[in-house]
Amino acid sequence: MQKVKKIPQRKCIACQDRDNKKELIRIVKNKEGQIFLDKTGKANGRGAYICNCRECLEKAIKSKALNRAFKIDVADEVYEGLMKEIDDNE
Repeated sequence: MQKVKKIPQRKCIACQDRDNKKELIRIVKNKEGQIFLDKTGKANGRGAYICNCRECLEKAIKSKALNRAFKIDVADEVYEGLMKEIDDNE
């Protein structure tokens, strides 16, 4: 009998939906305090997952979900950069 490969699940910090890790976008805060979009899913640092849509990012900004996930105040410039990158992905 063949083993079924387990697919990692992650939760979107904005809408709280669970989905496959590959379907969500990972946002990372590294040791230097930089926050960026992790396209590989393997960058070092604390990660938070969000759906690949503008609505979820807007919801995360409004509810300050990234501030809670990274335990720091996230600057508006970071949000603008993330919004631009998500718009480019869609």
